[in-house]
Amino acid sequence: METAESRENGDGRAIQNVVMTKNSKADTVYDILKGFSTAMFVTLGTGGRPTARPMHIAHVDQDAGAVWFFTSKGGNLADELQKEAVTLLVFQDENSAYLSVRGRSKLTQGAANIRELWKEPYKVWFPEGPDDPNIALVDFHPDEAEYWDNRGLKKLEYMFESATAYLKGETPKVVDPEQHGKTNL
Repeated sequence: METAESRENGDGRAIQNVVMTKNSKADTVYDILKGFSTAMFVTLGTGGRPTARPMHIAHVDQDAGAVWFFTSKGGNLADELQKEAVTLLVFQDENSAYLSVRGRSKLTQGAANIRELWKEPYKVWFPEGPDDPNIALVDFHPDEAEYWDNRGLKKLEYMFESATAYLKGETPKVVDPEQHGKTNL
């Protein structure tokens, strides 16, 4: 849901600001998220140091508030999630969309879910297919997210704002909540 606010800009012309609600910001987060196939999955590793690795997204379920990944039961990711469930997903698209999602992850081993989410390319990592005894699912539940969305016309708006700021010797001011926002999920 969005609402509009109008105000004068100083020269008599009205400026209309779109005020995004939590639901529309969450929709924006999921819209951006669904455009990615891979995330940088960040956990706390040995000594509390952040550890990142690229992970293919098996499924995004906005209704359940879950993002699913396949992993190995005996791998570093599984070990790290046993010690600390707080995780971070980071996404970047060629200068158009950026997304950081913080949440909690847990390992699950439900055979029905594994079969439902299975794709043949996963056989590279799990040679025995969906029945591979080493396979597990990571169930990531987001708590909060921050996004920078310069897709479509927003990219042109940002480029114009950046060029104007450059010519004035200033930094660009991104105030459009459709371009940049934070939200709890």
